[in-house]
Amino acid sequence: MINHQINYAAMVRQENNENKASSLKQLYTIVLFICLVCPFTGQAAGIHILPQPSGIEDFHKEISLKQKLKVFIDQNANLDKDYLLEVFTDEGFTVNFSTSEKGADVVFKLNATTVSEKDGYRLSVYGPQRKKQIYALANSTNGLLYALQSFRQLIIRDGEALKVPACEIQDSPAFGWRAFMLDESRHFQGKEVVKKLLDEMARLKMNVFHWHLVDDPGWRVEIKKYPLLTEIGSRGNFTMMREGITPMDSAHFSSSARWFYTQDEIREMVDYAHARGIVIMPEIEIPGHVTASLYAYPWLGASSKQEGKTVAGDLYDVTDPKMLQFFYDVLDEVMTLFPDGIVHIGGDEANYVHWQNSPAINAFMQEKNITTYTDLQIWAINRVSKHLSGKGLRMMGWNEITGENIRNEAHVQKSESETLAPGTVVQFWDGEVSLINKAIAKGYDVVNSNRIYTYLDYGYETTSLEKAYSFQPIPEGIAEGDKQKILGIGCQMWGEYTPTPARLYYQTFPRIAAFAEVGWVAQERKGSYQSFRERLKPLETIWEKMGYLNDQKEMY
Repeated sequence: MINHQINYAAMVRQENNENKASSLKQLYTIVLFICLVCPFTGQAAGIHILPQPSGIEDFHKEISLKQKLKVFIDQNANLDKDYLLEVFTDEGFTVNFSTSEKGADVVFKLNATTVSEKDGYRLSVYGPQRKKQIYALANSTNGLLYALQSFRQLIIRDGEALKVPACEIQDSPAFGWRAFMLDESRHFQGKEVVKKLLDEMARLKMNVFHWHLVDDPGWRVEIKKYPLLTEIGSRGNFTMMREGITPMDSAHFSSSARWFYTQDEIREMVDYAHARGIVIMPEIEIPGHVTASLYAYPWLGASSKQEGKTVAGDLYDVTDPKMLQFFYDVLDEVMTLFPDGIVHIGGDEANYVHWQNSPAINAFMQEKNITTYTDLQIWAINRVSKHLSGKGLRMMGWNEITGENIRNEAHVQKSESETLAPGTVVQFWDGEVSLINKAIAKGYDVVNSNRIYTYLDYGYETTSLEKAYSFQPIPEGIAEGDKQKILGIGCQMWGEYTPTPARLYYQTFPRIAAFAEVGWVAQERKGSYQSFRERLKPLETIWEKMGYLNDQKEMY
């Protein structure tokens, strides 16, 4: 469509000197020509799909669907049949899987020739070429899953009858990284809640679940080599920490309560996510936000080691080889649980006073010519990066890991002697937006999670649905050739004030839909907020039935 628009503008300029009647006649001819050769439009009237597809051709007729469907899946498609069965059943169908494409009602087929865009798909719903079939083509398993999600949004319920508009959709994501982060350290939700969130991520074509499992209030993943991390470190949450209740206050804990995931449960959740086209990135923090692990093993902390007891808000003593070995051991177990090739190590909000007050740490820095505490953090993180990259994984962290003083704090010095390891992914969350440009200029890939737009723990009066939808992942000043360095977006559901699933759902829905569309649709073709709100209505109806849109304002 863009090319046709350019040609049209050139032709109009050539006709400026012609008479008015002739120009008008040619204008009508050109518009008709464009409609004929480029029938796909951004969103056809009456067809509401979110995220907005790249193009829809609407054939302006409704087709009644059989309640019993024969479904054919390409043997190379690697689709999870149980998940497809679940989706079709939820939408009111019974399914028989067919071994033959011929005669099937629904076909899922890999075809890289027809669909070239990464994770793109083409969905024909009783179109001219497939009058008796719903036909999904894609060049990847995820592309076929995205076609499935678009199809389910097309379904019209007319009493007991199920109908669908005849149409063809071509579509592909603008960004390869479309993430939702859940913080379960501050309040543990459990796997059934997480599965529900994964289901809605899949519906919205989001593809990365960023699982914040470790922070000051609680450690939520079983590590076999260090059992006290969960035996002690999991026994707390943000509410308790705020009230001064520590994991050592055993009277406050039921013997039957368990606020962590076993390794078998982690594997179950990874399989569940993969079936829905979602990878899981765990976040295991270093050097700060580590109090939960210090309740289990105080010797890991700089101040805790000196005082012989856990000091809340302490930092790991990264100069201690035993501490670094602990972290490598933890990561080695984490790698076996999360096979998707990337680990987030946090790296934000480190209170350097705990290093400043340690004579041993200062002596180490002098010996190694490490100039600032920011440099010491980078020094340690680079060793973690080397450990991960040696086993084929990438490292990601919040944008403090670049060595910038992102908040211009008087007590924080910029790095002077250390440089962040190449290949690290920087997650921008705070500071001047120009820091994204600086990170890209240094060769790093970036995920844009600007807190001003993407923090779901912020109230709706601070970050409204409309403000969330206005977010632009690629900021101004990025050279055309560097835009590919912005991998995509993340939206973050921090858990300080989500003690219950109801509160979590209220903060998340419907704003997660805005971020799903921001990550899927290229900025230059994103529609209006009003268009988004119209397409959101069917999903709001679904989420209301599921109890996700209950009014919880009085809890905030």
